[in-house]
Amino acid sequence: MSLELRLGHSSQQGLRPRNEDFVGAATPEGAMLEAKGLLLAIADGVGGHANGREAAEYSVRGLLADYFSTPDTWSVEKSVDTVLGALNRWLLAQSAKSRDYAGMATTLTAIVLRGRRFYVAHVGDSRAYLLRDGELRRLTEDHTWEHPELNNVLRRAIGLDAQLLVDYDDGELAAGDRFLLVTDGVWNALGDAGMADLLARQPDPEAAADALTLEALRRGATDNCTALVADVDAVPADNLRDRLVTGRKLPLPPRLKAGETIDGLRVEELLHESRVTLLYRVTRLSDGAALVMKTLHPEAGDDEATSALVREEWLARRAPGQGFPRVCDPEDRCYLYYLMSWHAGETLKAMLARGHRFAPHELVGIGAALLRAVGALHRLGIVHRDVKPDNVHIDRQGQLRLLDLGVAASDGAHGAETLREINNPGTPSYMAPELFAGQAANESSDLYACGVTLYELLTRKYPYGEVEPFQRPRFGEPVPPTRYRPDTPEWLETVLLKACAREAKDRFETAEEFLLALERGAHRPLATQRRAPLAERNPALALKLLAGASVLLNLILLFLLSRH
Repeated sequence: MSLELRLGHSSQQGLRPRNEDFVGAATPEGAMLEAKGLLLAIADGVGGHANGREAAEYSVRGLLADYFSTPDTWSVEKSVDTVLGALNRWLLAQSAKSRDYAGMATTLTAIVLRGRRFYVAHVGDSRAYLLRDGELRRLTEDHTWEHPELNNVLRRAIGLDAQLLVDYDDGELAAGDRFLLVTDGVWNALGDAGMADLLARQPDPEAAADALTLEALRRGATDNCTALVADVDAVPADNLRDRLVTGRKLPLPPRLKAGETIDGLRVEELLHESRVTLLYRVTRLSDGAALVMKTLHPEAGDDEATSALVREEWLARRAPGQGFPRVCDPEDRCYLYYLMSWHAGETLKAMLARGHRFAPHELVGIGAALLRAVGALHRLGIVHRDVKPDNVHIDRQGQLRLLDLGVAASDGAHGAETLREINNPGTPSYMAPELFAGQAANESSDLYACGVTLYELLTRKYPYGEVEPFQRPRFGEPVPPTRYRPDTPEWLETVLLKACAREAKDRFETAEEFLLALERGAHRPLATQRRAPLAERNPALALKLLAGASVLLNLILLFLLSRH
């Protein structure tokens, strides 16, 4: 089965003297569809400047034409970025030629649908949306100034600056998805709720696009109004069972050394070695891209281990683009491994090892990004099961990524067959108390691990002390972070203690709730939980202490009486 799509578009001039919007789509077939995918794009020429329409049309037409001329070995992001960079330079050159062309610029939002994934490229204030299961989700952020008097002024556009900065994102594609591209004339007039209502009432994409633009004008839109609606009717099959069969037919690569090449990849260094797996940093010779290769030890290639590696790749492909390494397709794979994007930077564990002292405000930013990534997994039905500083990476641009789905659990992977983990699930010091009692990992235990991770970043300690492998720990009360970091704000201590609570019922229920508590911070702090009295927490110990105090008091009285 191949990717099948139905399209509809509409563009209305409205009250403006000319229509400066432009919209287009390219729908190849056969090998080109498989290699490059379908491309949808919308642009809004910057109003009030000369040749805004020309800038919009040139950018959309140029992207639709030149994207398919880039090498098949390039990633979608690299292909789009290269084309948009060239278009940006051309518009700037036109603006420099004469005063009449000064300010020639445009917004541009594009979606590429390839295989079972979608990719979004965005600059400006046109928008992309995804309607899935009745919920309309915005995929882009407006590049306008946040000041109330400047909220309609673009801070990013093609042709505006020599250094073009484009937002990219991607995600899993599903049959039944409906994508929407709109200019600000539509979304300003209708709002998200209005657009969602119209999309729900119009099953035909052409009728939906017409309804959106006409209703925007009816509600008083003064700008051009343009909409493109794309309905995904079918996506290519991606069956885990088939992937398992294919994976078992591939041999494992030999242990590789720096400088050796395999399948067009040159090994630069060994990044990590566990009991079963190997991670290499490699360079793709065709385009120089830096990647990470994950494979197994040559002697560890039994059916269970190879199946678990294939399953890990299958899950990693489903992780959203933001907050995770991107799985990359090999050009011609003759061995069993999978490739991920490489990002220069370091893990949180490495930052701790080099002595970095995390300030409370820094902890909030890291925690927010980590919880967004964990929450995205949970919405996909995936439990990570090994959140810890070793598996949280921050690149040189400050982007956080959650690593290693090697022991992740997913409902979507069940049913193919029962698989053995290729590494032990979980690390003892970050495992929730109920896991030691034999309960299965779930969203709550992931959030507990997030809490312990943040606690460790702040204090360099664990809330219940370090837990050694094969140890059966006894959990009392967590040590308040102020014991180790007196500068910890009271609200942050409350959040961390709730996240690391011994009982699952006392923790945050969702990643979103945890995130909200962090973001509200001191402005709207959580209510401080009353510390349970000793008699309630440990009745046996309380009785022993009481008996001991009674004996001690009696001895003192006897001593005093004996002196008279």
